[in-house]
Amino acid sequence: PCPSRSQSLPLQLLLLVGVPVATVLLLVQCLRWGCPRSRHQEESEAPQDVEEPVPEAFSLPDDDAPRQYLPATLTEMANFYQELLTPTEGRTVIRQVMNKLLVFAWREVDHQGGCLLLKDVGISLFIPPGAVALGRREQVSLVLVWDLSDAPTLLSTQALVSPVVACSPHGASFLKPCTLTFKHCAQNSSYACIYSSNTALLDDKIWKPLGQPGAHTSRDECRIPLSHFSLYTCVLEAPNEYDARKWLQLAVFCSALVPGQSHLQLRVYFLNNTPCALQWAMTNEEPYGGRLRGPCQLFDFMGTRGDQYLKLKYISEGWENVDDSSCQMVPYLHIWHGKCPFRSFCFKKKAGTNEDEDNAALTNEIIVTMHTFQNGLETKYMEILRFQASEEETWAVPPPVSRPAPCNRLPPELFEQLQMLLEPNSITGNDWRKLASHLGLCGMKIRFLSCQRSPAAAVLELFEEQNGSLQELHYLMTSMERLDCASAIQVYLNSKQGQPSTPSGTPVIAHKIEFGENLELDVKL
Repeated sequence: PCPSRSQSLPLQLLLLVGVPVATVLLLVQCLRWGCPRSRHQEESEAPQDVEEPVPEAFSLPDDDAPRQYLPATLTEMANFYQELLTPTEGRTVIRQVMNKLLVFAWREVDHQGGCLLLKDVGISLFIPPGAVALGRREQVSLVLVWDLSDAPTLLSTQALVSPVVACSPHGASFLKPCTLTFKHCAQNSSYACIYSSNTALLDDKIWKPLGQPGAHTSRDECRIPLSHFSLYTCVLEAPNEYDARKWLQLAVFCSALVPGQSHLQLRVYFLNNTPCALQWAMTNEEPYGGRLRGPCQLFDFMGTRGDQYLKLKYISEGWENVDDSSCQMVPYLHIWHGKCPFRSFCFKKKAGTNEDEDNAALTNEIIVTMHTFQNGLETKYMEILRFQASEEETWAVPPPVSRPAPCNRLPPELFEQLQMLLEPNSITGNDWRKLASHLGLCGMKIRFLSCQRSPAAAVLELFEEQNGSLQELHYLMTSMERLDCASAIQVYLNSKQGQPSTPSGTPVIAHKIEFGENLELDVKL
């Protein structure tokens, strides 16, 4: 017999309540099986004697980890890229844009081409004539990225030896290849590998070896033909980590020593030997009033995974070290991966020196000597840093010299040839030093250039920044009686212009060089 309505009601209520409850319990169990356990649970259940494998890729320590920022909105991203396309009127601009410290220049280019140059950092972008179609105008910017989080994630065997450079707008293409050049500090250029990230500046970077035909790495420069714009850098990849080396420059900064000052802090930066790394340190020191003390000293840093030590050896009388230790350590990877680390020492005048006039005279200046070396190489290789400052010194900064933005770049093959001819020091001084004096450099600046890895290259780059032409350089070499350099320039001019040479191979100059309103010169060799 069929149950009555009153008998079936409890069964319906049981089904109505029991089925949802059972479904919820089953769902909770499924989630428990599918979701991973927390890190705390895994650590508590893992065997205590088993160590986790150390990844080969380098990760920053907690105090140097990049800061995490909220994702940029569409409006912020639009404003960011609009900032890079703001006319700079030929000037190099340093600006903090959306938590990124950038150095950039902007220019509008037509079918005649053009050149963008980031002043004092050794980065240029050449757009040849015909790269832009006739009747069109392209807005182009060249950007140096001083945000370390944009650099590639490197292994312990890899070293960052150049800045990160971006050409904007991302993905722009041209009818002819453009040429991007920037400096690197690898000791062996054959181990320097150019990397590219085919991403926009605000996107997550995907760095890969460029592998583009035509890309060239000379002794201290990367030259890349660009089919389209993106991000670029250079990484040192040696087949054997003990053969990997790169050039560092040690830069010493401090504020002015003024009368009545009782403390003085000294900061030593371990920088890649590239112009942009030194400019970054100068920019970093500006808020603290720090100035560069003397020329930078070159240092050969080896890929031995040895940490760098900075040891205080001598302090002049009347001063003492405030820090607890006279020896400080810089982690190997901070230098190897181009993090621009620095170490500081703080000195103070000894008590009672101001009361005695003789002792007070001693503390009007401070002389410090330090040694720096890699771990295990203290006796094999050592660099000596000497620092001296006095109250009588002037710290005035000379007014900036205004120069036109465009830069006449020397042809790469001719640049390297002249560099090799001018590099060896001559007994008579008729080498790169004489060319530097012709360009208006004084003795102190010439001594500063002598500390560079290639003084001849630095002088030739200075000539380029002054927008000198090949004809002007030919005249300078002739007046210096460096006929070998003048001949090399004329051979190049003949090959480009189709001018004949004499049967003996001595080139003839058929053009006139103008150096003033009433001065003309005909030169024949």
